[in-house]
Amino acid sequence: MCRVIDVRQAVLAENDALAGALREELAARGTTVVNLLSSPGSGKTALLEPVLAAAVARGVPVAALTADLATENDARRLARSGAPVRQVLTGGLCHLEAAQLRGHLEDWPPDDTRVLFVENVGNLVCPAAYDLGEKLRVTLMSVTEGEDKPLKYPTAFGLAHLVVLTKTDIADAVGFDRVAFTQNVARVNPGVEILATSARTGEGLEVLVDRMLAVADGAAVHRPTMEGGRAAAARRAHVAPGPEPGRPHARGRHRRPGPESLTAPQP
Repeated sequence: MCRVIDVRQAVLAENDALAGALREELAARGTTVVNLLSSPGSGKTALLEPVLAAAVARGVPVAALTADLATENDARRLARSGAPVRQVLTGGLCHLEAAQLRGHLEDWPPDDTRVLFVENVGNLVCPAAYDLGEKLRVTLMSVTEGEDKPLKYPTAFGLAHLVVLTKTDIADAVGFDRVAFTQNVARVNPGVEILATSARTGEGLEVLVDRMLAVADGAAVHRPTMEGGRAAAARRAHVAPGPEPGRPHARGRHRRPGPESLTAPQP
């Protein structure tokens, strides 16, 4: 068992070193990486497509790299935005690693790209442990996944610089409790902003684009408590093979209204 832990520590340490170098290389090119993490079915691709389109409409050079175990469906959807898109097939691997990402960036994206969105494999376990050289890490969750999900996946939510709630147009229909969700996020990542969005109605999309561009322009990002001394231990604890079990149904029992953008209060 000790040997397995040692190997995992070595793998993560090597990845972190590569991610740091990649972050510097991309910064020198003027490109900011945004790492998007979520469960399968959270609406990550459905949200990213209009976000890319909104950036393109503003004349902002953006690009997207999307990772899946199989098919190029997401790349085809994202390409409709007009932004350059590249598909990565992981061949069964449940996450992206810095070395993989770097291999796809040798001759891409275009030199003037300001923001590169990386749509990670749909999984809240393995991807949470791997730094990809991002400047902004965004964890997304839909209202159908249950208010207690941040407590079940504390590393994914605890290391996020921004938390995005998706599919808010059906929040009332599924009985989603925003207050309970906000409190649960605060328990693992106090002070992080929670942005409510809907790809269907457009809620929060322009605000999300503003957040990304602000970071690209040098704005400070939220610093999670877990990014300190507890980060390495938390990452090691969540390195596990295979995808997370799905939770297709909401667990909320009460419907409470919430503002468009919430901030997790200090516990």
